[in-house]
Amino acid sequence: MSHAPAPSVPAAAPRRAFRVRRPWRLAAEVTALAVAVVVAFPLYWMVLSAFKPAGEIRSAHPRPWTSAPSLDSFRRVFEQHDFGRYFLNSLLVAGAVVIASGIIAFLAATAVTRFRFKFRTTLLVMFLVAQMVPIEALTIPMFFLMRDLGDAVPGVGLNTLGSLILPHIAFSLPFAIWMLRGFVKAVPESLEEAAYLDGASRSRFLWQILFPLVLPGLVATSVFSFISAWNDFLFAKSFIISATENSTLPMALLVFFRDEGNDWGGIMAASTIMTIPVLIFFVLVQRRLVSGLGGAVKD
Repeated sequence: MSHAPAPSVPAAAPRRAFRVRRPWRLAAEVTALAVAVVVAFPLYWMVLSAFKPAGEIRSAHPRPWTSAPSLDSFRRVFEQHDFGRYFLNSLLVAGAVVIASGIIAFLAATAVTRFRFKFRTTLLVMFLVAQMVPIEALTIPMFFLMRDLGDAVPGVGLNTLGSLILPHIAFSLPFAIWMLRGFVKAVPESLEEAAYLDGASRSRFLWQILFPLVLPGLVATSVFSFISAWNDFLFAKSFIISATENSTLPMALLVFFRDEGNDWGGIMAASTIMTIPVLIFFVLVQRRLVSGLGGAVKD
């Protein structure tokens, strides 16, 4: 009696070995996470302190959490006289700096990239030198300049918002021009020639074709201009002397520094409120900011 051969059992598939990521990639991710934690922790502590009650803030044993969040610090901030006016002043100064520096930098970057003229290289080097000079070293000369300029041009002298807008525009332009110069240079000249052949004027090419192509670069430079003007304390303290109605938000923080003891809850709450417009601005320009920092137009 013959027996049917037993069905062959397939050999067990070799067990897949657990593959470990490349060591250098794992180390890079761990380093990036550690840097992110270090950078984000001060922001977390600022927001946490804004919601802590006064007793926990003054405690000799601070904790990285609070069991009784409170809005008292924010209430004290909004009860300060003219806080809303200071907020609007900061928005006006930062908005004017972003718009004016962006337009001027775009036109200047186009000029130094597309046109050949005498002392062009010298002008570019001067932009770099201007970036190397610390703002603190120029504060006193700028003070006398704003004082003398106010006698000749109304609205831009000391104790005016113009005395804050003009210096920030001047200090934002070198970086903005250098950055936009790369974007304008990356736009192929063949595109410009084709536009002229189709009957486009120089101004039409400039604003309807070139401007949209370098817009990501403009957004990237506007972020730096906005942050610089929004967080300014040095110029606001130096140029706004007696007209307190023209003060900005950083000056409003001085109210919480007192001889009998600093109101750290109010300071942290006001700082948190100051951070919100910056976060909103980042969210609005996030996509164009990434493309602006990543590169320019390619042929």
